[in-house]
Amino acid sequence: MKSIESMNIKNKKVIIRCDLNVPIIDGKILDNNRIKESLQTINYCIDNNCKIIILAHLGRIKEEKDLKKNTLKPVSIELSKLLDKEVTFIDKTRGKKLETAVSNMKSKDIILVENTRYEDLDGKKESNNDKELGKYWASLGEVFINDAFGTLHRAHASNVGIASNLPSCVGFLIEKELKVLKELDKPEKPFVVMLGGAKVKDKIGVIKKLVTKADYILIGGGMSYTFLKAEGYEIGTSLLDKDSIDFCTEVLKKYEDKIVLPVDIAVTNEFSNDEEYRTVDITDIKDNEMGMDLGPKSRKLFKSYLSKAKTVIWNGPVGVYEFSKYKKSTDSLLKYLTDNNIRTILGGGDIVAAYNNAKLKNKVYHASTGGGATLEYLEGKKLPGLEAIK
Repeated sequence: MKSIESMNIKNKKVIIRCDLNVPIIDGKILDNNRIKESLQTINYCIDNNCKIIILAHLGRIKEEKDLKKNTLKPVSIELSKLLDKEVTFIDKTRGKKLETAVSNMKSKDIILVENTRYEDLDGKKESNNDKELGKYWASLGEVFINDAFGTLHRAHASNVGIASNLPSCVGFLIEKELKVLKELDKPEKPFVVMLGGAKVKDKIGVIKKLVTKADYILIGGGMSYTFLKAEGYEIGTSLLDKDSIDFCTEVLKKYEDKIVLPVDIAVTNEFSNDEEYRTVDITDIKDNEMGMDLGPKSRKLFKSYLSKAKTVIWNGPVGVYEFSKYKKSTDSLLKYLTDNNIRTILGGGDIVAAYNNAKLKNKVYHASTGGGATLEYLEGKKLPGLEAIK
């Protein structure tokens, strides 16, 4: 893997693939953390008198109406503020307007190109790594710097496609992410893994890989009900991943001393934030009730394991975090980890969003910018975006 500091980028025209996929509602950015994480690499290129062309995606583009709501225009404004420097926004992904702007660049100029996934509207050219598109974007620069950790597990035209056509390296953000994840090859023990989120099948690879390394795996969120079902408990209308029951049964049998499941649950009759809920032991869930969050006994149980941990990695909220009634356990466990300075790595995605919303920024050891990339790295899979640079 080539690092940015090992490449000669001085006075070069550089293309940086950033991860600027931030939540935006009505043109307002709700969380600018990913933009901030990109600044170190951008500023390094400014200091090296580069001409800087930034590529990034935002959301998914499936139909025409997705274009307007997923424009990177608000991101260009925020990036300008954070850099205290003008960022020229080009509302095209290719063509004369973009080419003219690039050819007129001076040293330290910055261009942000429109959402790369606009190219998905016509045959998914970005997401399917269209060779001609990758070659075209590569033709705009002299060096490619991939700093979008969150897309490393995808082979897209804007990462693998460009890297196949230019001298390439990774930026500071990817370096940092990989360095932290590398520590989990030999984690300081006791090592505790906490998993939440919806489906077991999304985490099967991670469980298989980490169950031999971890001292304990704490399981909450929607995926816990499939494990409870495998244990023989009735789970009512709670989320069930039927295809993964056999896997859960096998893991529970083989590693019964390592897998920790909830002992009580907040349940309700309807998947909403409006219905009343009650807290019950896992033996008392009614046929018409669904689990929505951990109960107080489960929170206490999980904290008893976390209290002994020297290393924790956590992926996925342990309750239906988008509903205010059911974010209690996720917030409580986050606060417990930060208050007690337990070395914690948050594995991207929703758990990092929960962490940021809880106003706990800069209080965990590491909050990853990429959930999917983190999971695939932990599974031991090769990351296409990284392999292209190797």
